[in-house]
Amino acid sequence: MKLHRPSVGSVTLSLLVAAWLALVTNNVFWRDVATAFGEHMPGLAAFSIGIVALLAADTIAVSVKYLTKPIFILLIVSAASAGWFMEHFGVIIDTDMIRNAVQTTPAEAGHLLTPAYLWHMLVYAVLPSLLIVFVRIRHRPFPAKLKYNLAVIVPFLLLTLALVAWQYPAIASTMRNNRLVIKTLNPVSPIISAVKFVIRSGQESVIVAAPLDSDARLGAAINKAEKPVLTIIVVGETARAQEFSLGGYERKTNPELEKRDIAYFPNTSSCGTATAVSMPCMFSALTRSEYSHEKALAQENLVDVLSHAGVNVEWWDNNTGDKKIGDRIVKRKFYEENDPRFCNEGECLDTVMVNALGAWLDGIKGNSVLVMHQLGSHGPAYFARYSEEERAFRPDCRTAEFADCTQQEIINAYDNTIVATDRMLAAVIDMLQARSDQIASTMVYISDHGESLGEKGLYLHGMPYIFAPDEQTRVPFLMWASKGYTRLFGLDTACLREQADAPYSQDNLFHTVLGLMDVQARHYQREQDISARCRSPLS
Repeated sequence: MKLHRPSVGSVTLSLLVAAWLALVTNNVFWRDVATAFGEHMPGLAAFSIGIVALLAADTIAVSVKYLTKPIFILLIVSAASAGWFMEHFGVIIDTDMIRNAVQTTPAEAGHLLTPAYLWHMLVYAVLPSLLIVFVRIRHRPFPAKLKYNLAVIVPFLLLTLALVAWQYPAIASTMRNNRLVIKTLNPVSPIISAVKFVIRSGQESVIVAAPLDSDARLGAAINKAEKPVLTIIVVGETARAQEFSLGGYERKTNPELEKRDIAYFPNTSSCGTATAVSMPCMFSALTRSEYSHEKALAQENLVDVLSHAGVNVEWWDNNTGDKKIGDRIVKRKFYEENDPRFCNEGECLDTVMVNALGAWLDGIKGNSVLVMHQLGSHGPAYFARYSEEERAFRPDCRTAEFADCTQQEIINAYDNTIVATDRMLAAVIDMLQARSDQIASTMVYISDHGESLGEKGLYLHGMPYIFAPDEQTRVPFLMWASKGYTRLFGLDTACLREQADAPYSQDNLFHTVLGLMDVQARHYQREQDISARCRSPLS
């Protein structure tokens, strides 16, 4: 028996798809629109009807024979997926967020593909897509189709123009004061962002990094040192300053670091709200206001300048990679080694790097810098970032599906990740201190960005910087120096602590590390070096 397949006109199907996209996958957008317009009902009605009319016109415009089904399925799948993440985590699917998604590891991506997400995709993406596959679409001959489609599209466009003209002052002022709203229009904004990302990726693929300070050299103080000078840079992941008890948080999330002689700078701002932005930015000579991904790729960075000066530089990674920062130095990817003592399904506790550090320190022959890129507090699977011994706050969220946990359980799990980082940093300090007769050492820790834990309905990170809350842009930043280092460079740690309340940013990292390693370079700016005023090398 032949299965009967119903048929539908291309315009009718286009209107049905537009209605589905507008009414089913845009909960966040309509919520934000209603909030933005408030009690101005004429403006709200005009804007809303205009948006639906534009979506209808767009779907009709792309209903090209042989391409209609693939295009509509793409729209529905992308809208279903983007809608889920916007609604559940409060994220915006912009170019930087897409870059993060592309650069993530399978293990990290797996934490986001929860049973609830898969069920959502089945209902809101797979089922409507199957219906589109099943039906037969009636297309008119091209001349008649063009004429008929325009006869429908043009009135929709004229309606939109008329509505905008009618309520232009209200719409213009509301959108100007609520620029984030249009970024949640689904799937228009995510698709535009994806197209931009593809175009930029093609342009970036041919960029070659120009030399930066290739004539950099070591200064007089370090050349007089009788033992190797070492700086370890620990790049934190998703740690926010609000959760560090070093900065006044009521919970003891830094019990170990509080026992060490460190300088902590709680008022430090990040360059971005995602690793793919913040990390290349903080290692570049560019300030946040100057930074772009293309500019950073077009010139060498901090690790290159250190190498030019004759410093041995290595990059250890336990996250999603070095974002091309370490393309010209030695790298080690711990998540690929998958040591069963510390790793599970492609992700490792940060103690995997601490475990390897002792032997590496014992093998140092000359002045060195080691970058350790943490997995840190990366969500949503906070529970997978710490050991049972580090599970200080309970009950903690034991799933990547936040809907199954209370906000307090999510906070407890996140705070436990800070405890794990505290122990890791203390362990690094202790290992350096134990070798103070062999190495003059410093350690710098700075997180790449912060994290939202439900404040204002937001979770995770990645909000456009201009709209991002303080929780995503204020990061912990600390320094420690061994006694051998302080004697060699005359570093006054009390002086460092006196600067604790000053406002700093990731812009300071480039210059501070060059200063700590006594590297003379043209792009070094003493006023941006946090340690400069507290150093007076001994003659």
